[in-house]
Amino acid sequence: MTLPEQLSQHFRAVHTGGNWTSVNLKDLLADVTYLEATTPVSNLNTIAVLVFHVNYYVSAVLKVLQGEKLQASDKFSFDLPPLQNESGWQQLVAKTLREAEAFAAEVEKLQEDQLTIVFEDPKYGNYYRNIAGIIEHTHYHLGQIAVIRKLLRQPLA
Repeated sequence: MTLPEQLSQHFRAVHTGGNWTSVNLKDLLADVTYLEATTPVSNLNTIAVLVFHVNYYVSAVLKVLQGEKLQASDKFSFDLPPLQNESGWQQLVAKTLREAEAFAAEVEKLQEDQLTIVFEDPKYGNYYRNIAGIIEHTHYHLGQIAVIRKLLRQPLA
């Protein structure tokens, strides 16, 4: 298996299962309701905001992998447009999973030597750094989502 195929598999696993942690975005979000997704816990981001944030970077890098210019800014990465209902929440989850699969498919197509090429601008490092970073970023926020979900579902003491 090539390195791009391994990265693609690792990326898919954090989204749809088969990773070392046995936790993935698809299963974790499967029964999260709109109310849970949009309910704040203390001063933490909501589940919906975290899902949007994770997908913000996937979506931006996906476009680069598809030949477009990078158009993203960290300052907008938490700017989830208001969700009005369960349908809006389910659309966000579906978009996140759809773009994750498209991202994995594009990574799989890369040649190994492409992984060492500068990603858009030297300040961003190379393709490998960005793909591995997105995987790490997703795992990080996946853990936050799991904890917030647990807090929302625990009985009041």
